[in-house]
Amino acid sequence: MNVGYFPPPKRRGLIVHGVIIFGLAIVAAFGFVNLSRAAVGPQLLIALLISFFAFAPIPLLAYRGYSLWRANYHLDRDSFEIHWGLRVETIPLTDIEWMRPADDLTKPLSLPALPLPGSLVGTRRHPDLGLVEFLAADARKLLLIATAKRVFVISPAEPAALAQTFARATEMGSLARAEAKSVYPSFVITRAWENNWVRYLWLTALFLNVGLFVWASLIIPSISQITLGTQFSGSPLEALPASQLIIFPVASLLLAIVGWIAGLYFYRLERERALAFIVWGSNVLTGLLFLLAMLFIITTPI
Repeated sequence: MNVGYFPPPKRRGLIVHGVIIFGLAIVAAFGFVNLSRAAVGPQLLIALLISFFAFAPIPLLAYRGYSLWRANYHLDRDSFEIHWGLRVETIPLTDIEWMRPADDLTKPLSLPALPLPGSLVGTRRHPDLGLVEFLAADARKLLLIATAKRVFVISPAEPAALAQTFARATEMGSLARAEAKSVYPSFVITRAWENNWVRYLWLTALFLNVGLFVWASLIIPSISQITLGTQFSGSPLEALPASQLIIFPVASLLLAIVGWIAGLYFYRLERERALAFIVWGSNVLTGLLFLLAMLFIITTPI
């Protein structure tokens, strides 16, 4: 019997996510460059908002792209497994009530929020099926898997082949009772938060970044110009508008967000948790270095 992997179509979704991330990165960089040149006032606020709103979706889109890249559906004689990023669902074959295409429904499914190609992820409530969870990539190849708990919506590249293989597997019967398992991305965050050292590193990095923003917002209106140090000859560098101090908290925050997400990725596996602590510790060190850099700039005479 042809049991094994039935991956979703990935190419189109990965291209779409890559293009969107690249475009947002360019906009965020544009806003960041203008932020370093803007004077105190509306221009500074506009540049800050552009940088923030362009960068904010990038981690989510990057995770969704990573989830699609690692996505897979696996069927054997005992269970059906769905792997979608950090989301893992193991369904014993005996718990599956039926499997059929979404086109068979009399009332069509509503797609989840932000239905990008390659990223149909989320839950919806259907009038006939109840709670429906999407872990799919292509709206044209949706396949429904019903259990007593909920209905899962997947999109293998070959839905008919998976449905036929499932029918044959159920006819042959299960060899051993599989254990049902549900793993969610939030589980990694919860498990990490239970560690005292992790809480300390997270909260320290958060307070350092909040302190940087508060300090910069208090200092910028009170001074007009700053200098970034001296040249090799000993003469001071050209003075710059004080508004450019906002670069420090913004850069520190962006690095902290990237480091926090990277640490969660490493924390999933026991053998890589040391890397997670190194990354989160680097977030704290980076925040301290930005604080010292601001102190050095403010105290350097112009």
